[in-house]
Amino acid sequence: MCERIDGPSAEPLGLAEAKAFLRLDTDAQDGVVAALIAAGRQWVESETRRILLSQTWRFTRDAWPPSGLIAVPLAPVRAVLAARLVAEDGTTQDLPLDLFTFAGARLPPLIAVDLARAPAPTRRLGGIVLELQLGYGATPAEVPADLVQAVRQLVAFLYEHRDEPGDQGRMPDSILALLRPYRSVRL
Repeated sequence: MCERIDGPSAEPLGLAEAKAFLRLDTDAQDGVVAALIAAGRQWVESETRRILLSQTWRFTRDAWPPSGLIAVPLAPVRAVLAARLVAEDGTTQDLPLDLFTFAGARLPPLIAVDLARAPAPTRRLGGIVLELQLGYGATPAEVPADLVQAVRQLVAFLYEHRDEPGDQGRMPDSILALLRPYRSVRL
């Protein structure tokens, strides 16, 4: 199971930049545009399984994998922030972070656990909790330009079709083309 526990402190596309792209000269639609920027970022993250700006996520596991390799369903992994075991009574035991090494830029990102030193969880379900920092970086400048462009075009598409909910089901090919290199493919 994974859940976001701390979202990004900014968006990959600023309000002023989005308004300029939409050719809006007034502040009357600022709330709508800001909401579309957040929705666009979330859609791009969902479609690519890549987190654009730094966020903290919690991953819960039942047991250590026999291989010692944990595949993280989201990328890129920037850091293992915390690791703990949760006992049946709800008490926690912090684990040393040197138990873990990771290859965060690959797909899927892998976290290697030193199984020789990692204590076994005593709780059968959800006994292992990892907190990870995910994302390309803390600032929009660190996000790949084509992903920011996808957010920009998505904001424009959603703004243009905001009164026509049926038209939002089919994303333009130009947006899908920007995301294509970032999609993970199963063989």
